[in-house]
Amino acid sequence: MEANRKVSTRQRAILLAGSIGPLGHLPASGTVTVAVVGVPLFGVMSTLPTAIYAGVTVTFSLAAVWLHAVGDRMLGEKDSRKLVWDELAGFMVAVAFLPFTWQIAVVAFFVERFLDIIKVPPANWIERKWPGGWGVVGDDLVAGLYTLGLLHLLIRLAPTWFGLAG
Repeated sequence: MEANRKVSTRQRAILLAGSIGPLGHLPASGTVTVAVVGVPLFGVMSTLPTAIYAGVTVTFSLAAVWLHAVGDRMLGEKDSRKLVWDELAGFMVAVAFLPFTWQIAVVAFFVERFLDIIKVPPANWIERKWPGGWGVVGDDLVAGLYTLGLLHLLIRLAPTWFGLAG
């Protein structure tokens, strides 16, 4: 935001929510947010019925699209590192409908973060071509889908590595 421009209470609230307080202002803010908020959120959400998990994830993702579009406009940036809801939306997809174990959480964390950073197609295209918050969140959702598919494959091949009965 421009230094001389007044910031409304509403704008402050949007930016505070979008950065999840101080997390968006830390180095490696997306990775820190997934570790500090995303992994515990996985633990809680893994206990929810499938329909509720899906509803919460879709609602959160749509809210992230809006928040990133509005927040980026206010900050004068595209995909500001200060706004971290896109990272959480991607991680929520990465672990959707999986049972919580620490092994799954750790593998999901590293794989999703890696895939989000390298932007495996079509994530790179989505990030560049889709407007506003859609592109910002869309690439994270793609990384989440790739992670989810890989986790399902790995769990099927070696369930005991993930703390599951074989």
